[in-house]
Amino acid sequence: MRKTLITVSQYVFFLGLGLFLLWLTTRNLTDEELSLMKQSLLDAKYILVLPAMLLLLASHYSRALRWRILMEPLGFQPSTANTFCAVMLSYFFNLLVPRLGEVMKCTLLARYEKAPVDKLVGTMVAERAFDVICLVLVVIITILIQLDVVGEYASAELGKIFAGAGANPIKIIIPMASFIGIFLLLRFLLSRYAHISMVGRLKKIALGIWEGLTSVRYLKQKTAFFLHTIFIWSMYLMSIRLGFYAMESVSALGIKPSFTILSFGSLAMIVTQGGIGAYQLAVQKTLTLYGILEVNGLAYGWLLWLVQTLMVLSVGFLCLMLLPIINRKKNEKKVAHQP
Repeated sequence: MRKTLITVSQYVFFLGLGLFLLWLTTRNLTDEELSLMKQSLLDAKYILVLPAMLLLLASHYSRALRWRILMEPLGFQPSTANTFCAVMLSYFFNLLVPRLGEVMKCTLLARYEKAPVDKLVGTMVAERAFDVICLVLVVIITILIQLDVVGEYASAELGKIFAGAGANPIKIIIPMASFIGIFLLLRFLLSRYAHISMVGRLKKIALGIWEGLTSVRYLKQKTAFFLHTIFIWSMYLMSIRLGFYAMESVSALGIKPSFTILSFGSLAMIVTQGGIGAYQLAVQKTLTLYGILEVNGLAYGWLLWLVQTLMVLSVGFLCLMLLPIINRKKNEKKVAHQP
């Protein structure tokens, strides 16, 4: 009952935050501007959106292949189909319930490939760590290639976030010291009371996660892993670049605005459930830096968000239907080949 209540509360909070941000993006728009935004979406060349969707799908397929490379040092070689379906369903379930996708991604693959969930969680954490590094690099590149446009904007926004902490170093030191203290305490407890059954199980889970997290050191295909990482983020970037052609008001924009949307849009996707509200707001605000009217920026934000969301919903639902069928056929073939 408590778990259900927490899940429902998270769902309501993130959905409410998203709806609030949607209201925030449109509250100052006149009826004429709202009508213009709707017309921009209706007039969009949706046939040109299809290549952008295919690029995003290619990035997700590459992500599945990269995940398989991470699992290889642990002795697991899941099928590409199962891994891809697990990746797509993680996005699918994240749209429905916040953070559920990460759980389902590992649970589904563990179920169909008979792999320990704790080690899969470790590889997923390693994946996320690399994505954070990539996002930081993308933000740095975005600022460096257009210091005159984005540098001041990023500096102002980050200044707002860290204004309080910058004035008082204690606000930074205390959380860091607390984190280190908790980590050391947990390590001591797991070591000191390992003979207790419950503590032993927790220690086993922690070691499994750590093994998955450190699997990067033992990769046999390091070059392929990094090439997949570059490919994934390149596809994200090019899908935004191609998307400009679908809407007349932004069709003249090039690669630099694409970097800006990728940077701030990726950060916005973390804020709310499926990025709803936050993503549209981020795209709207960043495009004003390039002289795009807020109403047109908001329309393009909606277009990008709809492309990503519809692709995840449609392919995710298809994977949900196909996953049991694929594995039933695979099991039937195994039985047929047994003597």
